[in-house]
This record gives sequence, C-alpha cells and structure tokens, in this order.
Amino acid sequence: MSALEKHFDLVRRFTVEHQAVRGQWVRLGPAWLELREHADYPLAVRQLLGEAVSAAVLLASTLKFEGELTVQMQGDGVIRLLVAQCTHDFQVRAVARFDRERIEAATDFAALAGKGQIVVTIEAERFASRYQGIVPIDSRSLAASLEHYFESSEQLPTRVVLAADDAGTAGVLIQRLPQQGGIVGADSSAASAVREAESWTTYEQACESLQGIASDELLARSATDLMQRVFSGLDLRLFDAQPVRFRCRCSVDRVSGMLRSLGAAEVDSIIAEQGAVTVTCEFCHKPWRFDSVDVARLFGSPGEQIPGSSSVN
Repeated sequence: MSALEKHFDLVRRFTVEHQAVRGQWVRLGPAWLELREHADYPLAVRQLLGEAVSAAVLLASTLKFEGELTVQMQGDGVIRLLVAQCTHDFQVRAVARFDRERIEAATDFAALAGKGQIVVTIEAERFASRYQGIVPIDSRSLAASLEHYFESSEQLPTRVVLAADDAGTAGVLIQRLPQQGGIVGADSSAASAVREAESWTTYEQACESLQGIASDELLARSATDLMQRVFSGLDLRLFDAQPVRFRCRCSVDRVSGMLRSLGAAEVDSIIAEQGAVTVTCEFCHKPWRFDSVDVARLFGSPGEQIPGSSSVN
C-alpha cells in the first residue's frame, strides 16, 4: 500500500487491461466529518447521506468535464430531499431534509426514501450546458437506483456498492463498456467475439466478488487491496489517486445576489422587524449577516454596491 493510500479522501480509477471493463473507487474520512460538522442528522440519515456523497464522487469520476455533478433524491419517505454535489476537481458538499418525527419508524431504505425519483444533473461550465437524467427510486437501495440510472441513460451495465458510517464513506463502481476496435483480417469477428465473452465474464465475476465484500471491509480497505480481491488473477491497472475535499461554495456575492432578487422593499421590511438579515447556508450552515449599512450598500448605486462589510461573516 502506498503512503497516500493509507489516508482517506481519495478517488481512483481502474481498468482491466485488454478488456472492456472499468471502474472507480472512493473512500472519504476527514472530508465526510467536515461536511456534516455543523449538521444534526440521525444515524439513518447520516448513512444514506454518506452513500450519496460517495456516489456523487464516483459518478463525477466517470466523466471528463469542468463543472458540477449533482445527485438528488426526492420522495415521499422520511427523507424528503437529499442532495450531494461533486465538482470536476472533487470538491464535495451535501445536505438532507427529513421528517424528524418519523425517523425512528424508518427501518430500511424503502421507508427512508419512499416513492419518488433520483435526478442526476451535470452542469458543464465551459459550454454552459446542462444534462439531467431522471429515474424512479429503487426501493432496494440508493446503489440499485443508480445502477438503473446507468442502464437507462447510458445503456452501460453497472454495479455500484456503497457504504457509510460515522467515520467515513466508501464506494465502488464497475462498468462493462461497449467493445471497441477490432482486428483486421479473416479472424477479426472470431477474435472480437472472444474478447466480448472475456469482458462479460470478467465483469460478472467482479460483480459477484464485490457483492461478497462486507461494508466494514469496503470502508477500511485500500483500493489496491480491494481490487486485487475483486479482480483476482487479472491484469488490473490502477490510476493515480485524486484527492477529494469538502468545500462549500456559498459566498457573500452569492448571498448578496439572492437578497437583490428579493428586492429592496422585502429586505428593508426584514431589517425593520429584526434589525438585520441573516441567511444561513443549507449546506455548511454558515450564517451570513447583513445589517442596515450592508443592505444600503447592496441596493445603492452601482458604485456603492460593495457586497457586505465587517458585519458580514
């Protein structure tokens, strides 16, 4: 195990040489703790939120893009809304909204999620483009729901395994890719058929091995150890690990823009009633406070519109 692999907050890609099988592995620790540092989530909500964070990293690592990927679960279960986001450079944040009065009665994923949908949104900054895929929630698990997403949106056989506890989160994604390329000559069709069969066998055996790995192993073992077990005897290529970190993208400029969208009259009425406007980020729970001086600058002439002052924190 490399020195880097001893630590958490990493994502790694892997491929099986000469076969159309690829995947991603992720394990988070400190970033997961920092993400929920100021949030009071019950155990069941924490575990599902952790799975969603790992899922967002896994999905983002399958893409070549500059922007942000969002995994959103919305249903009529105990967890009304769950959102996990990951940027192309693996900065993560997440939030969950749930019914605290019903949480003790929720004993499985079906009760937590209820009936609803999983929405995967990809926003590419360079081209100002936006892709969105929507699938129904699979009552078995979040992982099963995401497998359905890949099957329906990308037609890629995919196996997803996720785990989370209070100390960390982890996940593995394995995909069977379409066969590409060929051999020129009379035997090209036969050779292609052989490679196709080998890739399917490798994918199916890896999926079976992966299902046999317990959650505590998934959370504890390095990518090298885990993949050597899953792809035993195969020529596996593990790419360099990429760091993952928690970072919320709330800022005084974003909050200022939100207040401007409310309008001066609405914001002034809040100031008159409460003495200040405080906006708390739903992801990191950081409070942004605007007093009367800040608001005057906010809605002043363009030359006076200086977002925030010493009172904004």
